[in-house]
Amino acid sequence: MRVSVKEAAKTLEVSEQFIRIGLQRELLPIGTAIKMSSKWTYHISPKLLKEYIGEHN
Repeated sequence: MRVSVKEAAKTLEVSEQFIRIGLQRELLPIGTAIKMSSKWTYHISPKLLKEYIGEHN
C-alpha cells in the first residue's frame, strides 16, 4: 500500500510540488522518487509518513 502525493501534501499541509521536489532531491524521508524516461514515479510509505510526522502505531 502507498500514499498518494496529494494525500501526503494534505497530511503535511504543504503543496504537492513540495512533496514531489522533496522526494526527487531525497530531502523528504517518506518514500522515493524514480525517473522513468522523462516522467517521475513516486512511492510514499504510510509507515515512513507516520514516523515523519511523529505518529506512532
